[in-house]
Amino acid sequence: MRQSNGTGEGWWSGSATGPFAGRGNYRWLLLAGVFLAPFVIPVVMNAAGDADWAVVAVVLAYAACYAVFPWAVSTGRMWQRVGFGAVILALGWTLFAGLDTGGVYGLLYAIIPIAMGLPLGWMLVLDGGTVLALGIIEAAGAHVGGGFTYSDLWAMFGITTTLFFVVRLIRTVRSLRAANEQIAALAVGAERERLARDLHDILGHSLTTITVKAGAARRLLETGQGEARAIDEIRDVEALSRAALSDVRATVSEYREVSLAGELAGARAALRAADIDADLPRAVDDVDPAHQAVFGYVVREAVTNAIRHSGASRVTVTLGRNWIRVADDGRGGGDGAPGTGLRGLSERLAAVGGVLDAGPDPDGGFTVKAEVR
Repeated sequence: MRQSNGTGEGWWSGSATGPFAGRGNYRWLLLAGVFLAPFVIPVVMNAAGDADWAVVAVVLAYAACYAVFPWAVSTGRMWQRVGFGAVILALGWTLFAGLDTGGVYGLLYAIIPIAMGLPLGWMLVLDGGTVLALGIIEAAGAHVGGGFTYSDLWAMFGITTTLFFVVRLIRTVRSLRAANEQIAALAVGAERERLARDLHDILGHSLTTITVKAGAARRLLETGQGEARAIDEIRDVEALSRAALSDVRATVSEYREVSLAGELAGARAALRAADIDADLPRAVDDVDPAHQAVFGYVVREAVTNAIRHSGASRVTVTLGRNWIRVADDGRGGGDGAPGTGLRGLSERLAAVGGVLDAGPDPDGGFTVKAEVR
């Protein structure tokens, strides 16, 4: 079972990416150089003056470990990361105990990269083992590496622990930034879907009604009869066009509201223009007010589909407190695959805890039923 250290990584597995991956590698070289200079320069100059080239070689290897540190801790292979920690720790102990150079704080340059680059479990093994060994040496009174005190050990422990949590904080901040970018991308996608769905609902219904009324006016004018009615139909087309334009503007601004009563009135007019008998309720008082807006979308989509696709002669709408049913006596639903409008309607209902059931009736026709359970 994988244990968590509270930072999103396992005690032993860790994360292959972190604050030292990517372009930060090159900035790290400058930072590491500034950090190492107070230790490396004096030790190298003293060793070179005394012709102790073994010390120079070990110190330069120490510095080289810092140079490759970002690449070592960013790899996905844990054995490489642990191997890097073991190598730099061995160099630190060589300088401290073997060559008696740099003092106990020379070991700090080894345990800091381990705390910054390895997961918690390996940090406890390598860094914790180092501090524990130093404590045993001090308790035994052994004179190693020029001597040190318990205060030195506490200072090393505090610095190492602080840097461990600072690096985890940097990693968390980067994860949050990535999450915010993903959330922003999802929000843009959701807004596009909302806009596409609303425009489909508005223009699909309005343009269908406009087409039917324009066709009726054309036929009246071609026959030379009913010019007054043709003028009325053209006026309705103009009014519908203005209303559709207003709805599009409101949709873009996200201020558009849909009412069940208004959609029923619009459906009655659209069905009458299409010469389809309409059996619609006169009032919507029995419907839960919280559901009337989404039921208005159901009426709009179902009636539009009936006019455009069904070839029906009659459309019936029935209402309940938490459900609505729109049925026609037309050809049915073709292959039964839901179109863009029905998919958008399902999404709207799902957002309020409702379900959509749409399909051909066994006795003929097509039925759309929505229910908020």
